[in-house]
Amino acid sequence: MDISKLNSELNAFALKGDMISAVSNFFADESKTIDHTGVTLGSKKEHLEKMEGFLGGIAKVNGITLHYVGVGEDVSFNEFTFDFDMKDNSKILWHEVIRRVWKDGKVIEESYFIL
Repeated sequence: MDISKLNSELNAFALKGDMISAVSNFFADESKTIDHTGVTLGSKKEHLEKMEGFLGGIAKVNGITLHYVGVGEDVSFNEFTFDFDMKDNSKILWHEVIRRVWKDGKVIEESYFIL
């Protein structure tokens, strides 16, 4: 599998704000997700449920920027900035590295590190 190509395709969804399609198309059913607070989800289904709840709280996307990408044999690192206005009038500005571990063309683990 060409991890660089798959990672680029997944990032294209993220850059459009289509996180649901990104997870649906590129994550293994038994994938693990670890957020910057240490909360761990143990399946694609759980990840999709959490993502749907989060995305439903966004009032406005001010920007999604991909700064840098690094790809190894079975791992990718992606530096993003996400800038959102939320429906509760709060603002989210995340500058983070997203680490993905790949197996058989699917993400089996994704971790978020706030910079």
